[in-house]
Amino acid sequence: MHLKSILLSVAEDSYKLLRTIDGPGDMKSLTPEQLLQLSQELRQFIIEIVSSNPGHFGASLGVVELTVALHHVFNTPLDKIIWDVGHQAYGHKILTGRRDIFHTNRKYGGISGFPRPSESKYDAFGVGHASTSISAALGMAAANDYKDQKEQQVVAVIGDGSLTGGMAYEALNNAGHAGKNMLVILNDNHISIDPSVGAMKDYLLDITTSRAYNKVKNDVWNLLGFLSKIAPNARHYAQKIENAIKSIALKQSNLFESLNFRYFGPVDGHDVIHLAEILRDIKQIPGPKLLHVITQKGKGFAKAEENQTAFHSPGKFNMYTGEIIQKVTDQPQPPLYQDVFGETILELAKTNKKIIGITPAMPTGSSLKIMMDEMPDRTYDVGIAEQHAVTFSAGLAASGMIPFCSIYSSFMQRAYDQVIHDVALQNLPVVLLLDRAGLVGSDGATHHGAYDLAFFRCIPGITIASPLNEVEMRDLMYTAQLKPAGPFVIRYPRGRGVTVDWKQPFSEIEIGKGQQLKDGRDLAILSLGPIGYQASRAIEKLEKEDISVAHYDMRFLKPLDNILLKSVFSRFKKIITLEDASIIGGLGSAVVEYMNDNSYKAKIIRMGIPDRFVDHGTQAELYKECGYDAEGIVRAARNLVHSKILTKAI
Repeated sequence: MHLKSILLSVAEDSYKLLRTIDGPGDMKSLTPEQLLQLSQELRQFIIEIVSSNPGHFGASLGVVELTVALHHVFNTPLDKIIWDVGHQAYGHKILTGRRDIFHTNRKYGGISGFPRPSESKYDAFGVGHASTSISAALGMAAANDYKDQKEQQVVAVIGDGSLTGGMAYEALNNAGHAGKNMLVILNDNHISIDPSVGAMKDYLLDITTSRAYNKVKNDVWNLLGFLSKIAPNARHYAQKIENAIKSIALKQSNLFESLNFRYFGPVDGHDVIHLAEILRDIKQIPGPKLLHVITQKGKGFAKAEENQTAFHSPGKFNMYTGEIIQKVTDQPQPPLYQDVFGETILELAKTNKKIIGITPAMPTGSSLKIMMDEMPDRTYDVGIAEQHAVTFSAGLAASGMIPFCSIYSSFMQRAYDQVIHDVALQNLPVVLLLDRAGLVGSDGATHHGAYDLAFFRCIPGITIASPLNEVEMRDLMYTAQLKPAGPFVIRYPRGRGVTVDWKQPFSEIEIGKGQQLKDGRDLAILSLGPIGYQASRAIEKLEKEDISVAHYDMRFLKPLDNILLKSVFSRFKKIITLEDASIIGGLGSAVVEYMNDNSYKAKIIRMGIPDRFVDHGTQAELYKECGYDAEGIVRAARNLVHSKILTKAI
């Protein structure tokens, strides 16, 4: 039976209140008891759906009560709620008209796993990367002020580790100075995907555990409410009392108050009735405000509470026992590329004491945790701070170390200036490991690693490599630290490789040297990275049609193997370039430039990610949509073979 049919059949009993909520307007008249009931049903609905249709789990469970309270109190979509990162927004989606299609979440053709304005008027701002909500909220608040729409409220919900990102502090600093009417809700759960790190985590913990501070805030809060009912100027005097007591109660200044935010909290983020009361009161206070809410990631599902990292995005699991469902096979499996990185850097670090590992908040996702557990003094999780991660790595390199900085490709976009200015301009030997390069699957457009080849290729002095398989990846990592000279980029995809026996002795790879995988007579395919295996499968099918194809693994985008290209253009007038990246600016562009600069004549078909944002789906579905799965390559090769040879270059 279809998942939607199953849910509808049990909704009569399990979701009596939730099934009546088709939008936030249906929540305005709910009683406190009904808010509690709705929170329970919403949490169970998320558990039921995500257990069989995998997605981000723990973060959304942690903000169920907050989500219910927000939509109960605020007048969305007139009022704007911005969810930082978007991992927290499943409850929001369900309550804003997407309950009956939530089972399509992150599926090909279904709804996005992140807030998206084109999907719903209730999604005030598109998100997917961290630490952006306060900046966006300030922009909206400033627009409200300019348009004299002072009745409209703007709320930024930042949490799940996003306050470790520098952009959030830039926004807080600007917002406090601008004085616009906005509310920042700090969802403090002490974790992003892995446990949060840094001084800010310790600072927030100090606030939440300070008895004196909490007592003062509660007393002043109650006093403000009482006095405001007595006289119109009582709030002015209460503010003076609050300011006087604050200096006594706090051993150190409150960071948020020093940035001109009215600070409230910390409060229990799982008390939906109290949250609703607080939000109603805060709505009446003008200017920048911050509500500090304490939540538990994975709240209400025991296994998710116990193992918050694993249940950030656990895949399929048993909704009753919490057991994560793994695919069982008797055959040895190739490793995940991230694990190849994790095990290889540890192996290299044991023989090269200059190697240091760095990651911005993804020790488990990148598998740097393998080295972190064994060599904690030589690994750094710097928080959600990609810019800092790169320049921190540059500082290490300038001091004679060899930093291996692992960042997801789409997150590397956030540190582009640092790569140019702090690394490449000084020709520092920083090794940048770009995980999740290419089309990543169900996370969609915000996470596809589509642009790294294009934006790195124009940087002078940089080396850009993409291994065909796990063995090549190990050898490239080995090569990068063997004779460190300038920035060295190694990009690799999400998912498993193809080589079971991948732990082989290291071999040095000649920089800028590609390899011929297969000879042929009719056309040549030039591929970069593991996407080359799609070409190999296509070639097998083409051979059955008596179409002979030569296949070259370029290995390096920069420097290009000019000797290999000279050989290819001297033999072939029909060429396909293949890359799991934007076809604008990457391998295909480089090959066309080489042809033009050297006055060769050939017909070239460039295959890769098209010039548009690609939605979510499985990698196989997206390769097919973009036309560079094996079948797409077969079609392109057929057309190319049967086309007329051009007399001029294109």
